[in-house]
Amino acid sequence: MLFAVFFTDNDAHAEARQRLMPDHLAFLETHHRSIRAAGPLRDPESGKGAGGLWLVEAESADAVRRLYENDPFWPTGLRLSVRVLQWSQVFAEGHRTM
Repeated sequence: MLFAVFFTDNDAHAEARQRLMPDHLAFLETHHRSIRAAGPLRDPESGKGAGGLWLVEAESADAVRRLYENDPFWPTGLRLSVRVLQWSQVFAEGHRTM
């Protein structure tokens, strides 16, 4: 199954992002088979960071939770909230997938 994972960040813990970014990127690389895509979200008006988005392939939402809870960012308080939604891809690279 595919899941979209939306993170909202806690600005009060922004220093954790800078400090742990190399570890976070290494985590994403290690889990590249599950985490298909990942990156920051920004407000288009202000350019200010608004969190992050992962596209994850996993057996269940619980498996997704276990994955993001092992990200080095997780225990720092940087992630203010997380929302996991099952996602069905129906269009990609100019073609219907279903």
